[in-house]
Amino acid sequence: MTGAEFVPLSLTPLLIGTFAAIACALPGNFLLLRRQALIGDAISHVVLPGIVVAFLVTGVVSAWPMMLGAAAASMLAVGLIEAIRRLGKIETGAAMGVTFTAMFAAGVLLLEQTDTSSVHLDVEHALYGNLESLIWLNATGWHSLLDISALNDLPPELGRIWLTLIAVVVFTRVFWRPLKISTFDPGFAEAIGVPTRLTGLALVVVAAIAAVAAFDAVGSIIVIAMFICPPAAARMMTNRLEKQILWSVVFASTSAIVGYVLAGYGPLWVGSEHAVSAAGMIATISGLILALAAMFGPCRSAQSG
Repeated sequence: MTGAEFVPLSLTPLLIGTFAAIACALPGNFLLLRRQALIGDAISHVVLPGIVVAFLVTGVVSAWPMMLGAAAASMLAVGLIEAIRRLGKIETGAAMGVTFTAMFAAGVLLLEQTDTSSVHLDVEHALYGNLESLIWLNATGWHSLLDISALNDLPPELGRIWLTLIAVVVFTRVFWRPLKISTFDPGFAEAIGVPTRLTGLALVVVAAIAAVAAFDAVGSIIVIAMFICPPAAARMMTNRLEKQILWSVVFASTSAIVGYVLAGYGPLWVGSEHAVSAAGMIATISGLILALAAMFGPCRSAQSG
């Protein structure tokens, strides 16, 4: 594939998929070590009705209304979990499962009953995203990267997920010490004055921001996979947090790039005429990487103990 074909058709989807994968994997490392890995799954479920309601109110798919709608849905989810736990006198895990499933189903029902034909917002895009359609139409080759007029027509999803990734990296760097201490030894963290609850809440908020920013472009499948698979695979490669972070970035990037390429060209290599879902293939590759790490990772034995 020449630059005249690759840049307009594949460059921006690859970048968006890679940035989204890394933005979800970074907070996923801390959630995994805190035994809260399924929070990413929960976020991707509860934000859907909030995003749909935001679209119904504004009539457009825009970043800030989506963020506000997702935040409102998250707060509603917290209230419902607490109400179900107290009124039903059941354990928190069961209350969370009921709430997340019900809210995701409500979001799907709202999508099915809403006219979203003019935008990329329906059940299919909620699950799989619209990564393949995020092409750079005005690009004509690598020289377009230096063309201001062409750069102005980049898919807006690229700018949003790039800014989100920068925010996640800055948060991780600035709050590295309290995140690390409160993750491994919350008792010691409280003793030296680290606000463990506030740090945990900030981590969840950052994870939610990453999930919502990635949701529109890549759908819930990649969001769920990237919160769990790269960090879990990285944990089996090392016992040092710094190296785990680096491994997770490598695994997330590899999943996005290899998955996107295989989704487009893999079927052609085996004689099929149709491409497959990029989101599904990226999630599949991340799962394969996790399986390989579980079989051959140098620290896998420590995880089974």
